[in-house]
Amino acid sequence: MLSQRLNIPHYDLDGIFWDNEAEVYGVKASEKQRDQKLKEFVSHDSWIIEGVYRSWVEPSFSAADKIIALIPPVSLQEVRIWKRYEDRVSGTDKCEKRETLNDVRNLLEWNAKYNLEKLPHFIKNCEYKDKIITVTDNLDVIELLCN
Repeated sequence: MLSQRLNIPHYDLDGIFWDNEAEVYGVKASEKQRDQKLKEFVSHDSWIIEGVYRSWVEPSFSAADKIIALIPPVSLQEVRIWKRYEDRVSGTDKCEKRETLNDVRNLLEWNAKYNLEKLPHFIKNCEYKDKIITVTDNLDVIELLCN
Protein backbone atom coordinates (compact mmCIF):
# COMPACT_ATOMS: atom_id res chain seq x y z
CA MET A 1 0.00 0.00 0.00
CA LEU A 2 2.81 2.40 0.93
CA SER A 3 4.72 1.50 -2.22
CA GLN A 4 1.71 2.33 -4.38
CA ARG A 5 0.96 5.57 -2.55
CA LEU A 6 4.53 6.85 -2.84
CA ASN A 7 5.28 5.20 -6.19
CA ILE A 8 8.39 3.58 -4.74
CA PRO A 9 9.45 -0.02 -5.50
CA HIS A 10 8.77 -2.59 -2.76
CA TYR A 11 10.97 -5.60 -2.03
CA ASP A 12 10.08 -8.50 0.26
CA LEU A 13 13.12 -9.90 2.11
CA ASP A 14 11.51 -13.33 2.38
CA GLY A 15 11.79 -13.44 -1.41
CA ILE A 16 15.58 -13.36 -1.24
CA PHE A 17 16.18 -15.09 2.11
CA TRP A 18 14.36 -18.31 1.20
CA ASP A 19 15.15 -20.55 -1.75
CA ASN A 20 12.06 -20.12 -3.91
CA GLU A 21 13.13 -23.02 -6.15
CA ALA A 22 13.17 -25.55 -3.30
CA GLU A 23 10.32 -28.02 -3.22
CA VAL A 24 10.02 -28.01 0.56
CA TYR A 25 9.31 -25.25 3.05
CA GLY A 26 12.17 -23.60 4.97
CA VAL A 27 15.19 -23.93 2.64
CA LYS A 28 17.41 -20.84 2.74
CA ALA A 29 18.92 -19.19 -0.35
CA SER A 30 22.69 -18.87 -0.58
CA GLU A 31 24.10 -15.97 1.44
CA LYS A 32 26.04 -14.72 -1.58
CA GLN A 33 22.92 -14.60 -3.76
CA ARG A 34 20.83 -13.04 -0.96
CA ASP A 35 23.42 -10.36 -0.15
CA GLN A 36 23.84 -9.47 -3.83
CA LYS A 37 20.07 -8.98 -4.20
CA LEU A 38 19.95 -6.77 -1.10
CA LYS A 39 22.83 -4.69 -2.46
CA GLU A 40 20.91 -4.31 -5.72
CA PHE A 41 17.75 -3.17 -3.88
CA VAL A 42 19.50 -0.45 -1.87
CA SER A 43 21.43 0.82 -4.88
CA HIS A 44 18.23 2.43 -6.20
CA ASP A 45 17.37 6.03 -5.36
CA SER A 46 14.27 4.98 -3.42
CA TRP A 47 12.92 1.70 -2.13
CA ILE A 48 10.82 0.03 0.52
CA ILE A 49 12.09 -3.20 1.99
CA GLU A 50 9.86 -5.40 4.13
CA GLY A 51 11.04 -8.16 6.41
CA VAL A 52 11.94 -9.22 9.93
CA TYR A 53 15.65 -9.71 9.40
CA ARG A 54 18.31 -7.81 11.32
CA SER A 55 21.90 -8.94 11.02
CA TRP A 56 22.41 -9.37 7.27
CA VAL A 57 20.29 -6.35 6.25
CA GLU A 58 22.60 -3.76 7.83
CA PRO A 59 23.32 -2.22 4.40
CA SER A 60 19.64 -1.33 4.13
CA PHE A 61 19.58 0.19 7.63
CA SER A 62 22.54 2.44 6.90
CA ALA A 63 21.10 3.50 3.53
CA ALA A 64 17.52 4.00 4.79
CA ASP A 65 15.95 7.36 5.50
CA LYS A 66 13.53 5.71 7.92
CA ILE A 67 13.21 2.30 9.58
CA ILE A 68 9.63 1.49 10.42
CA ALA A 69 9.03 -1.09 13.12
CA LEU A 70 5.49 -2.32 12.57
CA ILE A 71 4.41 -4.06 15.76
CA PRO A 72 0.81 -5.28 15.61
CA PRO A 73 -0.45 -7.39 18.51
CA VAL A 74 1.08 -10.88 18.60
CA SER A 75 -2.46 -12.32 18.74
CA LEU A 76 -3.27 -10.70 15.38
CA GLN A 77 -0.06 -12.04 13.88
CA GLU A 78 -0.91 -15.53 15.12
CA VAL A 79 -4.36 -15.36 13.49
CA ARG A 80 -2.71 -14.33 10.20
CA ILE A 81 -0.14 -17.14 10.40
CA TRP A 82 -2.91 -19.71 10.91
CA LYS A 83 -4.98 -18.20 8.08
CA ARG A 84 -2.03 -18.38 5.70
CA TYR A 85 -1.52 -22.02 6.62
CA GLU A 86 -5.22 -22.79 6.10
CA ASP A 87 -5.19 -20.97 2.74
CA ARG A 88 -2.19 -23.00 1.62
CA VAL A 89 -3.74 -26.28 2.73
CA SER A 90 -7.04 -25.46 1.00
CA GLY A 91 -5.27 -24.28 -2.17
CA THR A 92 -6.59 -20.71 -1.87
CA ASP A 93 -2.97 -19.54 -1.57
CA LYS A 94 -1.16 -21.03 -4.56
CA CYS A 95 2.18 -21.38 -2.76
CA GLU A 96 4.05 -24.41 -4.03
CA LYS A 97 5.65 -25.10 -0.68
CA ARG A 98 3.53 -26.81 1.91
CA GLU A 99 4.04 -25.99 5.54
CA THR A 100 3.41 -28.72 8.06
CA LEU A 101 1.64 -28.21 11.37
CA ASN A 102 5.07 -28.49 12.99
CA ASP A 103 6.35 -25.70 10.71
CA VAL A 104 3.44 -23.49 11.83
CA ARG A 105 4.06 -24.26 15.51
CA ASN A 106 7.73 -23.39 15.09
CA LEU A 107 6.80 -20.16 13.30
CA LEU A 108 4.34 -19.20 16.04
CA GLU A 109 7.01 -19.78 18.68
CA TRP A 110 9.61 -17.85 16.66
CA ASN A 111 7.13 -15.01 16.03
CA ALA A 112 6.32 -14.56 19.71
CA LYS A 113 10.00 -14.53 20.69
CA TYR A 114 10.84 -12.11 17.89
CA ASN A 115 8.10 -9.66 18.82
CA LEU A 116 8.42 -9.88 22.58
CA GLU A 117 12.22 -10.08 22.90
CA LYS A 118 14.28 -9.61 19.74
CA LEU A 119 12.48 -6.65 18.17
CA PRO A 120 12.36 -4.58 21.39
CA HIS A 121 16.06 -5.35 21.93
CA PHE A 122 16.84 -4.26 18.37
CA ILE A 123 14.88 -1.01 18.75
CA LYS A 124 16.56 -0.21 22.07
CA ASN A 125 20.10 -0.99 20.92
CA CYS A 126 20.10 -0.18 17.20
CA GLU A 127 22.82 2.20 16.08
CA TYR A 128 20.21 3.76 13.75
CA LYS A 129 17.76 4.61 16.57
CA ASP A 130 17.22 8.09 15.18
CA LYS A 131 15.72 6.55 12.01
CA ILE A 132 13.28 4.19 13.77
CA ILE A 133 9.56 4.90 13.81
CA THR A 134 7.42 2.44 15.78
CA VAL A 135 3.79 1.86 14.78
CA THR A 136 1.17 -0.79 15.52
CA ASP A 137 -0.95 -0.63 12.38
CA ASN A 138 -0.36 -0.43 8.62
CA LEU A 139 -2.60 2.63 8.41
CA ASP A 140 -0.37 4.45 10.91
CA VAL A 141 2.49 4.09 8.43
CA ILE A 142 0.40 5.52 5.59
CA GLU A 143 -0.74 8.42 7.78
CA LEU A 144 2.81 9.21 8.91
CA LEU A 145 4.44 9.10 5.51
CA CYS A 146 1.74 10.06 3.04
CA ASN A 147 -0.14 12.93 4.66
